[in-house]
Amino acid sequence: MSEPWQISADVLVIGGGPAACWAAVHAREAGAEVVLVDKGYCGTSGATAPAGTGVWYVAPEANARANAKASREALGGHLADHYWMDRVLDQTYANMNRLAVEGRYPFPVDPATGEQLRTGVQGPEYMRRMRAWVRRLGVRILDHAPALELLVDADGVVRGAAGYQRQADADYRVIAGAVVLASGGCAFLSRALGTNVDTGDGALMAAEVGARFSGMEFSNAYGIVPKGSTITKTAYYGYATFYHEDGRVLEGAGSIKGRSVIARTLLSEKVFVQLDRADADVQARMRVGQPNFFLQFDRRGIDPFTDRFEVDLLAEGTVRGTGGIDVVDDDCATTVPGLYAAGDAATRERICGGFTGGGSHNSAWAMSSGSWAGRGAAAFALRSGRPDASSLRGAGGIGLRPAAGDSPTGDALTADEVVAAAQAELIPFEKNYLRHGDRLTPALTALDELWNRATRELGAATGIERVRARQAAAITAVGRLMYRSTLARTETRGMSKRADHPTQDPAQHHHILSGGLDHVWVTTTPAAGAIVAVAS
Repeated sequence: MSEPWQISADVLVIGGGPAACWAAVHAREAGAEVVLVDKGYCGTSGATAPAGTGVWYVAPEANARANAKASREALGGHLADHYWMDRVLDQTYANMNRLAVEGRYPFPVDPATGEQLRTGVQGPEYMRRMRAWVRRLGVRILDHAPALELLVDADGVVRGAAGYQRQADADYRVIAGAVVLASGGCAFLSRALGTNVDTGDGALMAAEVGARFSGMEFSNAYGIVPKGSTITKTAYYGYATFYHEDGRVLEGAGSIKGRSVIARTLLSEKVFVQLDRADADVQARMRVGQPNFFLQFDRRGIDPFTDRFEVDLLAEGTVRGTGGIDVVDDDCATTVPGLYAAGDAATRERICGGFTGGGSHNSAWAMSSGSWAGRGAAAFALRSGRPDASSLRGAGGIGLRPAAGDSPTGDALTADEVVAAAQAELIPFEKNYLRHGDRLTPALTALDELWNRATRELGAATGIERVRARQAAAITAVGRLMYRSTLARTETRGMSKRADHPTQDPAQHHHILSGGLDHVWVTTTPAAGAIVAVAS
């Protein structure tokens, strides 16, 4: 392996999806020199890149905005904040208009009005355009360069990151005035499309420097997929009828409400689906909007509108959930100086409450929070300056530096073993989706024991082994934050449904905050008021 190399910048952006790209755009426009490091190839990796997605794009008209905000209020357990929703709607509207002009995105045109339709994007084209835009602005992109740990100064201020560049087989350090974590959420390596880079790396790095999290109990999203598939386009199942294995209609099953019915049924029998509620016009629009969804059926000789096909549930974790790193001001600063969070790495409770934002809300949050985090990080960096590299230390522990200086032995845990053990507690929907304290408590105990052992034994020699070790540690860390927060919410609210606490408790109208690694802590903070729809 080559010797480590080092560069410096005002702002370091960690990630390569929409949140990271928008952060880089706004940091650069604020006058900062920017470096972006991506675990994959910026523009093709991550959950957005391989598929189409809606965007929460609403014209600035009072009734339309009010109803857009109210649409998921009850589903989210009345935990959303209309101040943040207003900000996201404003920023998303501005960003989508900029994407059309400066980003050169070819939005389709409504033949009836001649106006561009800006309520959605095709992921491959969107991210291709964003990468080109970022490069035109002069941002330096390091592809295939996963960050492994944050760098902090003597005062605990985040001042860069260290990582490994796969193609060069070399370690690197980026010294920066501030860092934006836009590294995505955590889908536990479930194989959901585009999420194999989303292993909670940012959450682990944030926890190591003492960052606070919020809403981690709302991290149990599961997508509906054709059996054996990885394509989780759950919105299309709003046009579906679900069936028992014997052909009877599965009453109560659905994509927004009724997914738990599907999960309970799958414990004892197969479930089948037919998209028989979509008329010819809807079918045509569905094929244009999500061509990769239909490719899997075309290859199998299935017409999903006339044929029934078997389905399963695939874990999407915090990628489509709402929990993440807490943000404490309008710039998406975290509780740690110099560290900003955006996109799926950050909590989305501000606009979604405790229910999944799906594609549209999460897309809007990614571009909005990325914009604010980029600007905020640039202001911080330009105000504080770049640090002396010799004064910085790596904050990473597990998977990089075994506890108490122990050296892993030949019998030590491997990354694959840690991932498999963590997945056994986090992926089965009878544990993580159909929640009950009698199942959650032993699952958390198993994860705690796994963490304690991994802190002593999980290590790696080569660069790629360190990447895998850190992924394994991150998945475990996210799971522990998630389950401890879930056990603290002794009610059913949003996507966190507790069979042992099946009703919503008005006394628990609060956010659950969490943090820590070896010792995970939880506490609560009051939630904002509810949003009321306005009649149109």
